[in-house]
Amino acid sequence: MVTDAGRMLRIVLGVFFGVVGIAHAQDLPIAFQSPSDTEEEAETLRVIDQRELGNLLQWSRNPSYAGGPDLSEPLVSDRPDFTEASSTVGRGVSQYEVGYTYTYDVDGGTRVRSQSIGEPLLRRGMFADWFELRVGLFPVNERVRENGSSRTTIGTEDLYLGAKLGITPQDGMLPEMALIPQMTVPTGSEDFSAGEVLPGALWAYSWELESGCEISANTQVNRAIDDLSARTYWELAQSVAIGFDLVGRFGGYTEWYAMFPSSSESAQVEHYFNGGITYLCHKDLQLDFRAGTGLSESSDDFFLGIGFVARFP
Repeated sequence: MVTDAGRMLRIVLGVFFGVVGIAHAQDLPIAFQSPSDTEEEAETLRVIDQRELGNLLQWSRNPSYAGGPDLSEPLVSDRPDFTEASSTVGRGVSQYEVGYTYTYDVDGGTRVRSQSIGEPLLRRGMFADWFELRVGLFPVNERVRENGSSRTTIGTEDLYLGAKLGITPQDGMLPEMALIPQMTVPTGSEDFSAGEVLPGALWAYSWELESGCEISANTQVNRAIDDLSARTYWELAQSVAIGFDLVGRFGGYTEWYAMFPSSSESAQVEHYFNGGITYLCHKDLQLDFRAGTGLSESSDDFFLGIGFVARFP
């Protein structure tokens, strides 16, 4: 019995450390390293401060890329596109992302014009370079015109809370990745609040190309409220964005994203395409502009927005 238990334990440990070898933690204990590792590499691992790690994991035992934020480089923002960046801001760094979006939609005899004013998102690096706290609030002004009459509603949406975890740096064709557990809490105005906590999670991954372009994508799933039945359902969202350098301090991007509701009575699949321009005033200050259109009948017809991002190391 002891022999069988010992054999089973060795098998389980072998499988576990085989998986960890694909993308292992940078502070892997020395006892689990292969005998071929040099004494210099072992000593390096011993003195690593967990707080200085740029990412939780590496793609290989001897990584070519350290990963993590570089404050000597221009900031990396989550706006103006729908796709969130796969990098964190860095320990002790605060980054404020603020904007304005105008949205227009016509559905039969109903016209809806909405304005999201401010859109403040605070990103604060804490504990280590790979951890980021996120807090967002979205004031809304919505005007609905139907059958010759109109009504205007002003308020705020539910508070957004999240944390971004830097998982891996890019290593060749293997992507940089981050995970964002997130949720909204019912603090908004009566007309815009879901009335309950809605959890979700987002997986961000990207590739920086030698040409100066970057391909970024997000896969996320979030809990949502059905407008017709007021019941909750899960919604999958997918996005792909291509960022590129333009002239001087100007940059640009194009993006597709879509939402796919599951088991909803009223929500339908929505597809969007948009593009925008950014201007880097300083490595810690960026301005942006974006415009987009819906690609499906249930999508909003048109939207445009402006904003800025400021980083405080």
